[in-house]
Amino acid sequence: MGVYVSVRGWLECDQKQLAAIQEIISAHDDGFYTRGWSLPREPFNWTRYVFYGGDIRQQAVDWLLGQLGSIARLPASDPDNDLVRGLFFAGHEADGMSEWRIHQGQVLISPGDKRYRYLDD
Repeated sequence: MGVYVSVRGWLECDQKQLAAIQEIISAHDDGFYTRGWSLPREPFNWTRYVFYGGDIRQQAVDWLLGQLGSIARLPASDPDNDLVRGLFFAGHEADGMSEWRIHQGQVLISPGDKRYRYLDD
């Protein structure tokens, strides 16, 4: 049947970055796991949030990390120089949990904090 990874998390961005994120997601559309992305229907205020949630096969992790890497490298688009940032938890059936932090133009992966292990129970 295969090994699955439960991925859930979010990105924070501005309106211009949101448009670029939508383009990246569309460019990587696989017709299946892409359905895990959730974009705001009617944004309000200044921060835009983009969510991903889904159980994906282990082989698809690189597909998703590739998108997150492209998204992380998006340039700042406002005077505050804010880059896209976010946090994802990836619960691997065999290897346990990891945290994927989108920060300072990178995807930083580290073992998941034990406080969040309840998410994979």
